Amino acid sequence: MTQSCPNGVMPRLVVVMGVSGSGKTLVAEGLCSQLGWPFQEGDDLHPPHNIAKMSSGEPLTDEDRLPWLEKCREWLAARAKDGRGGILACSALKGFYRDILRQNGMDVTFLFLRVPRDELERRLKGRKRHFMPVTLLDSQLETLEAPSGQEHILVLDAVDQPAEVIAKAIDLLCEDQENRR
Repeated sequence: MTQSCPNGVMPRLVVVMGVSGSGKTLVAEGLCSQLGWPFQEGDDLHPPHNIAKMSSGEPLTDEDRLPWLEKCREWLAARAKDGRGGILACSALKGFYRDILRQNGMDVTFLFLRVPRDELERRLKGRKRHFMPVTLLDSQLETLEAPSGQEHILVLDAVDQPAEVIAKAIDLLCEDQENRR
């Protein structure tokens, strides 16, 4: 793939999704740097109760996630309103979570970062200063619902070096933009 449209990528709403350790923040920050669109780390929108629960090794329930998903959706809605595009790093593990994020007809592109389990575990074990313990990886993998053909999801195998993954993500966004014309 070649990057033929980095400066010509039209602003849009992009949710960089995947389980913990897939590289959501890294890729989202790289896209923000390359494209200049606003960025929001979804983890920063979690209520303190959720962070405490995950920090103690307890998986979140759907009920726990709803207020957080609403905050994520509100952030996306504000970006849709201002028209500058936006990039949200958010696990968006289940189809109905993604439905919440695109409520009210919001056109959201989901960029699903796919990473093998052994690589996810290696990354999580090497993390510093993050509340998600490696012990919750299996619960996230069990919760993950693979994207369906009904959703606007771009799938990216995110196992290369970060700069390569970010370049491939931009290529996918460019390709998608051309396909949607």
